[in-house]
Amino acid sequence: MYKITTELIKPEALHEWILKPHHGAVVTFAGTVRDNTDGRQTARLEYETYAEMAEKKMVEIGGEIQDKWGIEDVAMIHRIGALEIGDISILIAVAAPHRKDTFEACSYAIDRVKQVVPVWKKEIWQGGDTEWVGNIP
Repeated sequence: MYKITTELIKPEALHEWILKPHHGAVVTFAGTVRDNTDGRQTARLEYETYAEMAEKKMVEIGGEIQDKWGIEDVAMIHRIGALEIGDISILIAVAAPHRKDTFEACSYAIDRVKQVVPVWKKEIWQGGDTEWVGNIP
């Protein structure tokens, strides 16, 4: 499952979807909206994307994980639109028979998402100032 959504991300639903009887480990990473960046108070974040390309790139990352670790069970959901403090912006799940590979693959996945997936983040500061932050693939 590789999906861009405007809906609230629910970790338990992704966990249930990815878990199979042969798995001994499911590792998830949830990127959440924090209340500050570099000492500035954040009011909210707004994410934009080219959804079709973003989902294609996430599928490619899943393929890289399969090639590197032999793991087929990978899922990524990225939320777009206006997100409030504490909301999940991205959820990645990796499931496999053993934990070591799942931890490594999940860490790899978020690093690759930041590098190649066309999702752009606008920081809305307390007081109304805005700034596009992060890498723009």
